[in-house]
Amino acid sequence: MIKIYIFYVMLFVNTFAQNSDKSYEDLKTEISNKRSELSQAYLSAGINKDSVISYTQKFLFNKIVNEIFPFWYNTKWSFNGTTASPRNGSIACGYFVTTVLKDAGFNIPRVNWARLPSESMILKLNKDVKRFRNRTAAEVEAYISSNEKGIYIVGLDIHVGFLIKDGTNVMFVHSNYYRPEIGVMKENLAGDNPFADSSYRVVGKILQMEMIEKWLTDYKYE
Repeated sequence: MIKIYIFYVMLFVNTFAQNSDKSYEDLKTEISNKRSELSQAYLSAGINKDSVISYTQKFLFNKIVNEIFPFWYNTKWSFNGTTASPRNGSIACGYFVTTVLKDAGFNIPRVNWARLPSESMILKLNKDVKRFRNRTAAEVEAYISSNEKGIYIVGLDIHVGFLIKDGTNVMFVHSNYYRPEIGVMKENLAGDNPFADSSYRVVGKILQMEMIEKWLTDYKYE
């Protein structure tokens, strides 16, 4: 038990140590290396697999929200944008979502999924979705707020992005075609943005247990 405890303490310390000089490639390499460590821990954990899954959920939430997203902020939007390099070129909304997932270590077909209708993409990750038709943005925000902390993918009439619930706030992270010169940004749900103006919204949570198990085993999505 002592060895297991020390192992998790070291993982925690290494995960949340910050390096302001870290490049995006460094970040992707760090995530890949951590997956190798956690995959080994998961396969050898026996009845303690839930502990590895719980730790991995926290690790990926932190990396996506606090490191991957900030690298992408201010990457310009364009309808045909496909860049895989933050702030270099432009990126469309679907490509932003699939690139974040790919760079977080999920073995997905980045290009093919980026071209899918947003709901089809979400259903590949989580069949348990919530649909809102002709409902207010406030009602959707209330639904997310009533759930636990997490990351959601939200599909809209002609757009897709992420919702983050961290504490009491719910924020919208997306490549914004309303403001293409800024592109990727984080903003409130209410206001002048595609989330507030959409008549249809479908929401699916990511980083749930099944998705984490697939990340740990490098499952190849079709």
